[in-house]
Amino acid sequence: MQVLIVVGDPNLGWLWKRHIERIGAQTAVVVVTSQDDAISYLRHHKSEIVVLDLVLSDGSAIAIADYAAYRHPAAKVIFVTNSSFFSDGSIFQHIPNACSFLPRDTPPGDLAAIVDHYGMDAR
Repeated sequence: MQVLIVVGDPNLGWLWKRHIERIGAQTAVVVVTSQDDAISYLRHHKSEIVVLDLVLSDGSAIAIADYAAYRHPAAKVIFVTNSSFFSDGSIFQHIPNACSFLPRDTPPGDLAAIVDHYGMDAR
């Protein structure tokens, strides 16, 4: 399973990466911190799961999700945020590949379990 993490805080990204890698030997996880890096990665690599911080300091999470849906239609996006924006669940109406919407302070082990759950189809 290929997982792309897009988060502005690289330390948080590496924490999530380590927990996700523990879920399986066949899991490859890449961390990027900007829209440009995420688009570049998705242009050249397949990702079954994209863990995407909704509030990025460098770029648009929605643009990344849209590009992921175009380039890899089966890719699922797990949104993570510390904002109440989209807390009404409307993100699922706007982003067709969104599969989960979590608070940014979700325990890393729980995030890894959710990635594992949605990544089962990719195995």
